[in-house]
Amino acid sequence: MKLFEDKFELFFNDLVLQKFKEECRSKSLMALQIKNGNIPKWNDAIDELNNYAKGELGLNEPYVSIKNIGASIENIELNLRKLLPWRKGPFIFNDLILDSEWLGDLKWQRLINKIKPLKNKRVLDVGAGNGYFTLRMALEGAKKVIGIEPFLLFNFQFMAIETLSNQNLNSILLPLRLEELPSMPIFDSVFSMGVLYHQRNHMGHLNMLKEMMADDSELILETLIVDGPKNFTIVPKGRYANMRNVFCLPSIETLKSWLLDAGFKNINLINLSQTTSQEQRKTQWIGDKPASLEDFLDPNDPNLTVEGYPAPKRAIIICTN
Repeated sequence: MKLFEDKFELFFNDLVLQKFKEECRSKSLMALQIKNGNIPKWNDAIDELNNYAKGELGLNEPYVSIKNIGASIENIELNLRKLLPWRKGPFIFNDLILDSEWLGDLKWQRLINKIKPLKNKRVLDVGAGNGYFTLRMALEGAKKVIGIEPFLLFNFQFMAIETLSNQNLNSILLPLRLEELPSMPIFDSVFSMGVLYHQRNHMGHLNMLKEMMADDSELILETLIVDGPKNFTIVPKGRYANMRNVFCLPSIETLKSWLLDAGFKNINLINLSQTTSQEQRKTQWIGDKPASLEDFLDPNDPNLTVEGYPAPKRAIIICTN
């Protein structure tokens, strides 16, 4: 907790962020104090990692890397495994490859040359997971990057990464939902990747994203879509590709109409790709009983999920406010 508070004070030492500081701080600390039986184990991992000499945070594509950590690979791995499962990544710590379920670099390469440069910009990463993309944004030279992620395990994974690093790249992860943030129309780039389909109220989510955007800013939206005409959607009954809480899958034209209704402009589809087991797959870093995309597709037809819906296909759209 103290590590988070110390980082928070440093990060929010900014004239623009100061007026949002106390609300973000109090809500974050409240979220971190929730009862969860895993927290002692997670805290133990952070405390152990904090004993090691810090390393240098950087990029060794596809990995976010930390090199020259003053610890053995065995000790680093022992403590990082207390934080299973690792969904987003990959990372490399000294020579230890943390091979996450998702190869995030593939998604990053689809968008990085299409978006406005992040250098010296304020960036918001909504649904940031363990901060792999948050760190990629910081490594692009962003002035400030705020990631938000309500799932506590992912926050502890981000703390572990930061604990091993001796550099402050002006990035932070807050254990909050978008609706818990104060209205902060200060961000030059807002990312919402893999979040929209988990929202009961998709228009509410888009409107809240817009409220966070400064003048002349850019939204980068990545989400599941389905083939079909305008106004076509699929509302899964039960699970979708074994995922809970998938509420609505729109066609591309439906998604564009939602963005127009929310007041976005210059809507541009920059990528459309079906998710494959090259990008999302089982690894030793997702637990003792690993399951991933290959288990969630129809064994007789990879274009269908096990529930009979179209297999996951993702679109990346850039638009302005």
